[in-house]
Amino acid sequence: MRATTAEAVVAALLVHGLDTIYALPGVHNDAFFDALAKAGGGTGALAKVRVVQTRHEQGAGYMALGAALATGKPQAYCVVPGPGLLNAASALLTAYGMNAPVLALIGQIPQHAIGRGLGFLHEVRDQAGIIARLVDWSARIRVPGEAPRLVAEAMRAMRMRRPGPAALECAIDVWDRAGPVTPQAPLAVPEPPIDDDAIAAAAKRLGAAQRPLIAAGGGAQDASAEVTALAHALQAPVLSYRRGRGVLDDRDPLSVNLPLGHELWAEADVVLAVGTHLHYPLQQWGIDRDLAIIRVDADAEEPARFAKPALALVGLAKPILRRLLDILPAHNTKRAPRTAEMADRQTRMRRRLDQKIAPQLGYLAAIRAELPEDGLFVDEVTQVGFASRLAFPVYRPHTYISPGYQDNLGYGFATALGAQDARRDVPVLAISGDGGFLFTANELATAMAHRIPLTTIVFSDGAFGNVRRTQQERYGNRLIACDLTNPDFVAFAKSFGAAAVRAKTPDALRAALRRAFAHRDGPTIIEVLVGPLPSPWEFIHMKRVRGL
Repeated sequence: MRATTAEAVVAALLVHGLDTIYALPGVHNDAFFDALAKAGGGTGALAKVRVVQTRHEQGAGYMALGAALATGKPQAYCVVPGPGLLNAASALLTAYGMNAPVLALIGQIPQHAIGRGLGFLHEVRDQAGIIARLVDWSARIRVPGEAPRLVAEAMRAMRMRRPGPAALECAIDVWDRAGPVTPQAPLAVPEPPIDDDAIAAAAKRLGAAQRPLIAAGGGAQDASAEVTALAHALQAPVLSYRRGRGVLDDRDPLSVNLPLGHELWAEADVVLAVGTHLHYPLQQWGIDRDLAIIRVDADAEEPARFAKPALALVGLAKPILRRLLDILPAHNTKRAPRTAEMADRQTRMRRRLDQKIAPQLGYLAAIRAELPEDGLFVDEVTQVGFASRLAFPVYRPHTYISPGYQDNLGYGFATALGAQDARRDVPVLAISGDGGFLFTANELATAMAHRIPLTTIVFSDGAFGNVRRTQQERYGNRLIACDLTNPDFVAFAKSFGAAAVRAKTPDALRAALRRAFAHRDGPTIIEVLVGPLPSPWEFIHMKRVRGL
């Protein structure tokens, strides 16, 4: 058939089941938006392609990120080149760190001028080079006939080996260029072969272990059932932090948080690390000859990045762990149940946390009491967010969203907005500090325009609280660039037409959340006024316990 490049890209996205675009339009992409309109684009229930226009490019990128994390499926955003690309770059970088399948569609200056420095609108030197440092796969569409194949390759790349984002550039004069186009069906994603010899060796080591420990990261989220079964077969506690939260139900005594995992790391003889960088254990806690580490990771380069493991099982966690479960019984040592021991240790750790960060825990308890088990919690770089990574109970996989190692302030509200847009069937709760919230608070306009029922708590202390405390404790109370001048957040939200309320206590917060979750016709902002909150860092940055 004959079609423009823009029409071919829209058709290819629909072939791959991608029916929503988070976007901020601009002249470089006008032809693409016209193709969306001709294909039945819009915001109504009958739209073939939903176009969610945002008020800033970073909002488009973060909303696509949130939608991808909430659904586990590829999502896309579209921005203009140069400033548009750079405004959304933090979201793309975060998607890379979180292994999120986000497709960035990025405009370009006229094709003949690329790389010549002629000063075209939004020109940036070596845009393709910038993009290539943010994603593993990127390409430029040069003629209409390339579009179906390149979209298919991008969609496949986002699901191969180490999942993650991809990007496609298209020049302003190529979008509306017409030519012959051959549709391309989705490309198969080859599943890496399972190394049965390596799995047998892992089964023998784990089966003989006296004090096994499992560490679960974001790559284990789709293998929750298998991790749970292995934990009980081995009587192995499961350490999760941030991206691994919810892989094992936190009501299970074998589910342990970071500081308790630190204690268990010192005792373990074999660690099974599933889909995790093992950053804190390997960089801070230490290793020695008495600890054998078995890594399960989709990226062949990851297992030996910090230190060579005893065994590396490369591939998707679910089939690898399924095979491991099949052969483990032949090698597994009978162990005494550890549930009573772990329940006691959990109680003692909870007592320590209560003594140090009780204010944050009170607010988290109020949230947990009202947020349904299948509701999504989106944390932020804020004092309550740090505590949530340690002590917010998570019951199911894919229900706790944390920004991974980028840990970028201000990502949360817009990311949660995308998660709620994509998952209208469950409540989504975002938490922010007063500093982080204003990074993307303008997207309240987007929430109202598209009636997105996100509930957001803004913990307001009038400062970049973590920075302020660091300056007080480590730099002689020489305070600089840490205090904030805030709007009245309730009035601010209401000016957009959003529901808004102020809560001063955990009980008041719980009541406000109950009302917010019942309100499904638009966003709700809950401002919680707090003073300086106690530091959680002794439970996060902990001393070396091995290889002293």
